[in-house]
Amino acid sequence: MSVLPGYALGEAEFSASDSLRSVPLLPRNAVLALLHGYRATISHTYGDVCKYYPSCSAYAVGAVQQHGAVKGAALTAARLARCHPWAVGGVDDVPPHKNFRHELTRHGYVVPAPTGKD
Repeated sequence: MSVLPGYALGEAEFSASDSLRSVPLLPRNAVLALLHGYRATISHTYGDVCKYYPSCSAYAVGAVQQHGAVKGAALTAARLARCHPWAVGGVDDVPPHKNFRHELTRHGYVVPAPTGKD
């Protein structure tokens, strides 16, 4: 399993006081949980065969973190379409969200930024 790029991990921690503010992030984190499960189990059967960096599954994690479940899935589908036997490959990072206002945990889940931070 490939390691997630540095931009896909953070140092934030979930605070119980942020529970209500975390509700809109539930779909995003549910998809991230599925992706983490895939990366921990099924992804091992393929080995390190991706022509791109980060791997497609790591790209999916970053796309969902940055853009949410729906747009992240669309970005991942576009990435998978670019991944074919004739692809040149190379570095293909997730385009950052220009107004990303959340924090990431050390496991890659998205939590609300501390109040007062925009």
